[in-house]
Amino acid sequence: MEYKTVLTTCTHCGCGCSFYLEVLDGDVIGTIPCKTSPVNEGKLCIKGWNVHQFIQSDKRLKRPLLRKDGVLTEVSWDEAMDFTASRLREIKETSGSDSLAFFTSAKVTNEENYLLQKFARAAVGTNSVDHCARL
Repeated sequence: MEYKTVLTTCTHCGCGCSFYLEVLDGDVIGTIPCKTSPVNEGKLCIKGWNVHQFIQSDKRLKRPLLRKDGVLTEVSWDEAMDFTASRLREIKETSGSDSLAFFTSAKVTNEENYLLQKFARAAVGTNSVDHCARL
């Protein structure tokens, strides 16, 4: 049995609270607030305490899906990425960059959120980026 803790930053809002994810045999099983964090001083809101629960949820999508003949069908990552890239390119060419918008999630890392906004602004050319986290 392998147990470890991984220091990370909560993604639910912009405060930047620190906590440790408890990992047992590769599965995230709990959250421990970081007592030395100057932001949250060892405290967490209800979202922070439960941030780990969605990771192993059986309701979470684990494979890409594309609608084919009106039915959501599991496809490979390559097929999903090719479809998405070609569709984004098509929309940008026909309607312009500002016809596209991006909405990101509190259930990914801050770094992943940063990458999406950078992609939207630098690669696509739109400033239409939003995030679901609200205080």
